[in-house]
Amino acid sequence: MAETVGDYLLRRLREWGVEQVFAYPGDGINGIVASFEKAGNQPRFVQARHEEMAAFEAVGYAKFSGQVGICMATSGPGAIHLLNGLYDAKLDHVPVVAIVGQTARSAMGGSYQQEVDLQALYKDVASEYLVEVNVAEQLPNALDRAIRTALAKRAPTALIVPADLQETRYTPPEHEFKHVPSSAPGWPHPVTIPPEDELARAADLLNAGDKVAILVGQGARNAAAEVRELAERTGAGVAKALLGKDVLPDDLPYVTGSIGLLGTRPSYELMRDCDTLLIVGSNFPYSQFLPEFGTARAVQIDIDGSMIGMRYPTEVNLIGEAQGTLRALLPMITRKDDRSWRETIEKNVTNWWDTVEQQAMLDANPVNPMRIVHELSKRIPEDAIITADSGSSTNWYARNLKIRGRMRGSLSGTLATMGPGVPYAIGAKFAHPDRPVIALEGDGAMQMNGLAELITIARYRELWSDQRLIVCVFHNNDLNQVTWELRAMGGSPKFVESQSLPDISYADFAHTLGFQAITVDTPDQLAPAWDRAFSVNRPTVLDVRCDPEVPPIPPHATFEQMKSAAQAVLKGDPNAWHLMAQGLKTKAEELLPSR
Repeated sequence: MAETVGDYLLRRLREWGVEQVFAYPGDGINGIVASFEKAGNQPRFVQARHEEMAAFEAVGYAKFSGQVGICMATSGPGAIHLLNGLYDAKLDHVPVVAIVGQTARSAMGGSYQQEVDLQALYKDVASEYLVEVNVAEQLPNALDRAIRTALAKRAPTALIVPADLQETRYTPPEHEFKHVPSSAPGWPHPVTIPPEDELARAADLLNAGDKVAILVGQGARNAAAEVRELAERTGAGVAKALLGKDVLPDDLPYVTGSIGLLGTRPSYELMRDCDTLLIVGSNFPYSQFLPEFGTARAVQIDIDGSMIGMRYPTEVNLIGEAQGTLRALLPMITRKDDRSWRETIEKNVTNWWDTVEQQAMLDANPVNPMRIVHELSKRIPEDAIITADSGSSTNWYARNLKIRGRMRGSLSGTLATMGPGVPYAIGAKFAHPDRPVIALEGDGAMQMNGLAELITIARYRELWSDQRLIVCVFHNNDLNQVTWELRAMGGSPKFVESQSLPDISYADFAHTLGFQAITVDTPDQLAPAWDRAFSVNRPTVLDVRCDPEVPPIPPHATFEQMKSAAQAVLKGDPNAWHLMAQGLKTKAEELLPSR
């Protein structure tokens, strides 16, 4: 039987080492689906419940494997559904390739069923590389370039393959005019290092500083050892952007934790009081959480020159890969003998973790959501992977979870879309089937996407040697983050019609799928529930009923934000007195001296 274009496409993916394609079928990709069957399902067709989930799973796989994620969908509505996940990849700089079908070439331009102008639709999200393959000879170069560009640019790319072309005989490009060949799959990781004179300028600036602060993002992940050495020599504290939460462990005494609206007080104080700032591999956008302009001299290291010098008025910009650049920089850094700045940082960090524990142990109705992550943090294995969704639960992931050992964690950092927590966890499981994975989900995100993807977990769990995929639902029947934003930013009370969620049992649904299902209604049930979840080699859903009125107050909350929240209460916010009581108790633990 002659090899078709669909057959060759899968063969080329295998040559690239692709082991799974996260997808949903449709007649616009029937030719490729038929090729999966002929190829013995190699690479594996991983069927999500929705194309958006397939894209999120590809993003999660790419984030936790370091390899390209592949997603696939049919023409028209399928291609449209991929977009949210692809924008998540674009904004978080993740290599993902989307392969989408299109109506047959003979019908193009005829307002045919499911015909959408995919070139126009994908022009922005796949701006680094987007191509429609219209003849077989195009395919090797187009597919290879889509993968190489995704890896080189850390961005989504897209390949459009018309339905009729998928079923035609594959013929390779020839050595002739207007044919474009390709090379064997492979992509060497580049190591870019700035010139020595620029490194020397950066070293002089850092050596001159008395109070050095370091901000790391996901681009510093391969340079953890070098960041630690630099922090030791300069006496710096290290704050972490949310996407860089897993760059350094939180048991290092000078690591101040997350920065920003979801950040910690030590990170806020570090940025407020430093006189020198080094940014490594981060495009953290909220400049109001960085030092006041003019109070700190700054250096930035980033592999992407287009992203450098954007967030703070930096004096020295080093365009280079983090690990290689820091290795070249370190010999030029002198060790600071005065450790008073470091001692202040370490004292602030110690006090903060004491405060966080005290806040987590406060009574609430029925369970304090901070305590959910606090109890997890004490038990989580050091090789675990954590995914977080977007919502108020993200605050507790950012502030209360202590990263240790080889733990990894991520979320939709820049798009901050709801719904990727569970599909990210599925992608993580395909990347690391031998490691436990925990998804921290608000009940809004769970109802939006998570419930359906539990079915996907049930379908593929047997492929994972460690089947511990634990979905923890923060069950408060409220779209809580937006409720608090209404209060704190707009001075508006909770609008019940938009904010309240239908009350369902997530544990009961999980039980029908054969999961371990645990309902938690009281604080004393929480620690045993986490112990049970980690002790059984199968998927688990923790359905934890928690208090929606425990406020995610930033440690650096402004007077205007607190005034707005108070105005919301005075305007008739439901549960107003309980809301005020929880807020006062929580803030008091931070402001009072540590016990």
